[in-house]
Amino acid sequence: MLNLNPSFTPLGENNLIEYKSFLFAGGEPHIKISTNFDVAAPVTITQRINSFNDLGMICITVDALRRMGVKEIELFIPYFPAARQDRVMIPGEPLSVKVYADIINAMALASVTVFDPHSEVTPALLNNCVTVSNHEFIKQVIAKIGTEVKLISPDGGALKKIYKVSEFLGGAEVVECSKSRDVKTGKLSGFKVYAEDLAGADCLIVDDICDGGGTFIGLAEALKAKNAGKLYLAISHGIFSKGFDELDKYFEQIFTTDSIKEVDHDGVTQIKLVGIL
Repeated sequence: MLNLNPSFTPLGENNLIEYKSFLFAGGEPHIKISTNFDVAAPVTITQRINSFNDLGMICITVDALRRMGVKEIELFIPYFPAARQDRVMIPGEPLSVKVYADIINAMALASVTVFDPHSEVTPALLNNCVTVSNHEFIKQVIAKIGTEVKLISPDGGALKKIYKVSEFLGGAEVVECSKSRDVKTGKLSGFKVYAEDLAGADCLIVDDICDGGGTFIGLAEALKAKNAGKLYLAISHGIFSKGFDELDKYFEQIFTTDSIKEVDHDGVTQIKLVGIL
């Protein structure tokens, strides 16, 4: 096992390969891997990708291992970068998810494991892709909430996944919602909850990514207008680029994993992937 982020050990800490890494003055990543391991054995690399340099570190690590004689290399990257850019909405945009996938595919890895991918596009583009669902994560979230909740699907794109979660949980009730997004500006509007009256029921919004949080703030207001009780939010990949000031106004508690970063905030419960996988 080679964990490129020493504080991130999603698959445990057994059989760790020692290494040293740093950035050159020009910003290029570099690594020196210890030779004190069996190069005939498969090696698993884990990494959180928060920048292009994080991807670059994977590339040079794979190259170093190949030059050492390692034949079988597996990769675990829980959050797949650019997964939201899985279609070209307007002329002039890239298909960013394919750019990342092409780079990773070029390394000819034995497997690439992704946690709760944004859509079916990511595993379709990645060679030898293994996906891990959010089912166990949501099961643990509901256990921590400790009361019955309705599962809230924020939009049409989340429907297929949330019904699979419901089935895994034994048939938890699902409330479907929708929104509109201006593809040119990204502005959200038109939040709708397809339930007449939630009658004070506690609700858990389930989604894969929270960036600025606009989707969940708008949806929370729509849910409250339909007489929702306590609101909770479960996010597989927590970016939280705009912090928690607004989110805290609506949610009793926010749940996320450590797939992107550690989060230290009173309103957030972080469930480590090592306890989910």
